[in-house]
Amino acid sequence: MRSLDHAKWLTAKRESLYHSRMMRHSCLFVLLGTLAFAVTVHASDLVETLALGVKDPITISVTKPPTSLVADAELGLLRHQALTGKVIHKAPDRVRGLFETRAVRTPKGDLLLMFPEGNHYGAGEGKVNDMLAYRSSDNGKTWKGPSIAFDIDYSQHGLIPLIPKSSTRIYAFGTQPISSQYSRDKGKHENTPIGYRWSDDDGHTWSNVSLIKPENDPGFLGMSVTRMCETDKGTWILGSHAADWSKKPLTTQQYLLRSTNQGKTWTLLPDKSPNGWFSPKFSRMDEGRPIALGNGEVYFMARTPTGRIWTSRSLDDGRTWEDPKASSLVHPDAPPMVYHLSDGKTLITLFHNRHLGTEYVGLTGQMDGMKDRGEIWVALSKDGGRHWSQPQFLFANATKANPSKNGWFNYQVSYLDAVIDKGTIHIFCPHLWNRAVYLTIQEEALASLPTAAQLAQARRE
Repeated sequence: MRSLDHAKWLTAKRESLYHSRMMRHSCLFVLLGTLAFAVTVHASDLVETLALGVKDPITISVTKPPTSLVADAELGLLRHQALTGKVIHKAPDRVRGLFETRAVRTPKGDLLLMFPEGNHYGAGEGKVNDMLAYRSSDNGKTWKGPSIAFDIDYSQHGLIPLIPKSSTRIYAFGTQPISSQYSRDKGKHENTPIGYRWSDDDGHTWSNVSLIKPENDPGFLGMSVTRMCETDKGTWILGSHAADWSKKPLTTQQYLLRSTNQGKTWTLLPDKSPNGWFSPKFSRMDEGRPIALGNGEVYFMARTPTGRIWTSRSLDDGRTWEDPKASSLVHPDAPPMVYHLSDGKTLITLFHNRHLGTEYVGLTGQMDGMKDRGEIWVALSKDGGRHWSQPQFLFANATKANPSKNGWFNYQVSYLDAVIDKGTIHIFCPHLWNRAVYLTIQEEALASLPTAAQLAQARRE
């Protein structure tokens, strides 16, 4: 009886903290209109120069950048002039930060943004974050929020949205670290059930979670935070990987979850665990992102520490897959970010285009490779990812490093998301794991983005 009373007390205490937290957010919203106008990085917070790239670094003056680039003191970025934006939300100083920003165009036309604020679910036991939501009903001009997206008693990792064809239901897939459903022991603290909720009112309220139990591996545990897809045949494909941090350095294996009946049943590919994909040199492959190409073809990108994005392809609606292999895209130990342009055919990848290549000792906030997460470049593919255009520079972090934080925070512009429609690219970036930054660029402006050679020439002029 005493334990039951204590449990009730903990629940009441937790609810009180949630309401108190959101009251503070609401007060800020009332006072400021939107938090975007309250968050400012002053010019003195910007570095004086940036060295873009690694193999042939290009030193750019931030105090006097080339004509086509803007040193944006409000955003803390060096950006192309065609890219504009605002800070939607800043994490309060009392919490560790905010994490994966994910967005969706709702069936009624709103932009809905979600991200966890607090601590990363993998770094802390119990309830360590809340999933916050912002909404724009005017295509990103103004934003309302924050609100609590899912009022639940466990942490979140990130939103993976899916709106099936000819449907007004929004699904929210993702990692579900329910304390009774997984163990944090023996280096498996990131591996949890994968599940989903749904909303039939444009993302205002959500169902309880449904957990995925693959028919060929019902006990599968992993983590999922990159985009999923629905194929032209209605098949759902979701990436998930499992990590073992007890290994030094850690190991990971990549899987795909596939459903042909809108989530009623699932199959784990390429096989049940522990038989996932990995790069042989490092025993790592993470954060896979499938994207449907039509006519039964599905393309797949994944993260590895090899300095390249790895890819695979299925020609039978995701049933079978080629062995993953390294692509031509230079990319560090960070997730792939790939989307369709408005034509529904051209692929655009937002990637880092740099890799220090220092000795790999695992994944830590102190590793030099975290600097590689500080730049975003763009490449296009007209043939389903078989060939990619020459990389073009979009933006880079230009904020001075915070000596009280490590490289995991101080260079971060990775893990961004995009909603692309009607010729506009809407980008959502968890800048420095501290601020939700919203950026836009018109597709027609992509041709004006500079290549490395053009940047080097502009620097000399």
